[in-house]
Amino acid sequence: MQMDHVSRVGVFIAVVKAESFAGAARALGITSSAVSKQVQNLEQDLQVKLLNRTTRNVSVTEEGAVYYERAARALEDLQEAQEQIYELKSRPRGPLKISFPQSLGIKYFGQSIASFAAEYPEVELDVSLDERFVDIVNEGFDLAVRIGSLKDTSLIARRMASCPFVICASAGYLEAHGTPQKPDDLMHHNVLAFTGNSGLHEWRYQDAAGQHGQVGLSGNFKSDSGDILCRAALEGVGIAILPIFYVAEHIKNQELHAVLSSYVTSPNRDIYAVFQPNRFQSTRQRLFVDHLVSTCKQLPWES
Repeated sequence: MQMDHVSRVGVFIAVVKAESFAGAARALGITSSAVSKQVQNLEQDLQVKLLNRTTRNVSVTEEGAVYYERAARALEDLQEAQEQIYELKSRPRGPLKISFPQSLGIKYFGQSIASFAAEYPEVELDVSLDERFVDIVNEGFDLAVRIGSLKDTSLIARRMASCPFVICASAGYLEAHGTPQKPDDLMHHNVLAFTGNSGLHEWRYQDAAGQHGQVGLSGNFKSDSGDILCRAALEGVGIAILPIFYVAEHIKNQELHAVLSSYVTSPNRDIYAVFQPNRFQSTRQRLFVDHLVSTCKQLPWES
């Protein structure tokens, strides 16, 4: 089996990723002995030892680590160049791995994602819906939709929509316990707590004059699911402080009532599409983000 230098580099990269010759062989669809031979040939070409081999596992030498870092990037560039050529002469094609926050994805983007898939059948969509904060780079996502005030400046982001937080409760709860008129009134209410982040149970806000404040909260119901907190608020358990997408329909139907509307939750939250830096933005990715942006224009709190 003849292999050129570039192919050998690809075999070496597969071994490092799989941390074994057998794993690389499975991934590449060739035999373990062929993998071993190609790595040996590459080491002879370079006149340097790239891998430490033991019966149990394979690890990179210091030179191997340096070579892997640069070579993996070079092969990615070649792959992207090939993709660009394909896309110039045909329809967008290839894989696109995306992450959405679960509830937002289901409630407001399900139809949009499905219509994109129908319009571009050669794009292989892999859509993950998860409440956790995915690691775009290490988990291999092309893009992630995130809610928040953007902190990680190593990523490239495009703002798609606002995502205000709403303080709300059922009519039954407000009748029984009174309607808070100012932030400090919340201290005397059962405020449902979100445990999905490491924040304290408190509310940070800005008033109409631009002054910032915060109030400590307490309550007898907590969850790491915004959907469950929304359900509890609908049942009259307490007051919820939730991103608008959980409660927009319920407020419209008057099943929940917004309170303290002249104050805004601080810092401001928005919905972003976030991508890896230094990555060629494929046509399929650009088209998908444009598609999301047009979907966001139709969100009930944006339109």
